Amino acid sequence: MKKVMIIEDDPKIRTLVNDYLKKWGFQTVMVEHFESIDDQFTNEKPDLVLLDINLPSFDGYYWCNKIRQKADTPIIFISSRTETMDIIMAMNLGGDDFIQKPFALEVLVAKIQAVLRRSNRQIEEIETLRAGELVLHVGRATITYKTHELTLTKNEYQIMYLLIKNVGWIVSRDEIMRALWEDEEFIDDNTLTVNVNRLRKKLESIGLQETIVTKKRQGYILDEIY
Repeated sequence: MKKVMIIEDDPKIRTLVNDYLKKWGFQTVMVEHFESIDDQFTNEKPDLVLLDINLPSFDGYYWCNKIRQKADTPIIFISSRTETMDIIMAMNLGGDDFIQKPFALEVLVAKIQAVLRRSNRQIEEIETLRAGELVLHVGRATITYKTHELTLTKNEYQIMYLLIKNVGWIVSRDEIMRALWEDEEFIDDNTLTVNVNRLRKKLESIGLQETIVTKKRQGYILDEIY
């Protein structure tokens, strides 16, 4: 039974989501004290977090960052904010998805199930994938380049996996979005751009400049690395 932590300061919404998730067989934890969310997260060890942005004391962005310092547990933001920059900020800080209020509970469950499927998807470590001196360690979600090693988030790993398997060839945005979110109907196109840019910055930090190239209206390509 998967455990979902609900971080929502509106008691009505919190209770409604809690009761509905229980009907779907989820174990739930409702956060009602918002001063030490990171400690509650550590104690409860949830499989997924539902995180509102507008919270007492500190906002959801702050707590997302705190959680990301501890774990790679999937986080779905739920918020009444609708500005594109709010969505981009949420994804930049490590959110796995974003759902706007008001939302249908059926859609919320569908998103939770999709994110958990991605999180639980295991690829056996039977090989490493290489592009020159860049090595993706399949299953460990790490990359090495010369003497450097980086740990990737789930989304970064999936993007890199597709690009390095098709090094030198264009991988379409639609193909990447299907791999990440399975049903891109619910995904803002900006979300993919944010994830790719985060991966680019990680590669740049180990000396790989302009490795992922954008092909306008087509997708992305991983250049040959020497």
